[in-house]
Amino acid sequence: MKTLKPENLPRHLAIIMDGNGRWAKERMLRRIVGHRKGVETVRVIVEECSRLKIGYLTLFAFSAENWLRPKTEVTALMALLKQYIRGETARMMQNDIRFNVIGNRADLPEDVNREIDSTIQKTSGNRGMLLTLALSYGGRQEIISAARRLASEAAAGRLDPDSIDENSFGASLSTAGIPDPDLLIRTSGEMRISNFLLWQLAYAELYFTEVNWPEFDRDELARALKDYQSRERRFGKTSDQLRRGGEQPS
Repeated sequence: MKTLKPENLPRHLAIIMDGNGRWAKERMLRRIVGHRKGVETVRVIVEECSRLKIGYLTLFAFSAENWLRPKTEVTALMALLKQYIRGETARMMQNDIRFNVIGNRADLPEDVNREIDSTIQKTSGNRGMLLTLALSYGGRQEIISAARRLASEAAAGRLDPDSIDENSFGASLSTAGIPDPDLLIRTSGEMRISNFLLWQLAYAELYFTEVNWPEFDRDELARALKDYQSRERRFGKTSDQLRRGGEQPS
């Protein structure tokens, strides 16, 4: 595989980590074994993205709909999440990674929230990659919350409804201050975005792979990034306009 061009890597990479259960089922293992193996992949991909100096990495770790899974699986996933956050804090410090969480944290167990708060605080001074986990997250729910927030401001007379635009709406989302993803990767062969970053993915490049998340390694990441670098991002413009130096949205 040809060498990646450092000047043409995504500033913000988002990943839907799919296929842990499928990987385990293919090997006649319990689903939680697949999730544990998936955590190992998270560690590898986070470190590789940090090494590549990708500025923002957002991982869809647990959706708002995942609460509908069997209680035993959800309980095991929450325990695994707590273990991951606690165990990776030192590694984040070593790699200058800042930690962040989006989603409805009120749904998460108290002990998980304590670990999240602790790691966010400990890594707050880091200046490298921003690692965001989407937990109990849903894109539609996020948009509704933003709309309600803006509607309340308007009803209280603190906001002119006519002043609401894409920038002000984006600033009301949980990803405020984070650039929109340039590339979305989804593993395990599913070709949908599953209520993930619905607003933010408007101009993202999409990459789907049959590889299950536990087997998504550095080579698979490089393959996805190489594919991204082969694309022309026009943002509604023509190729001729881009060649003439037409502006692209930030």
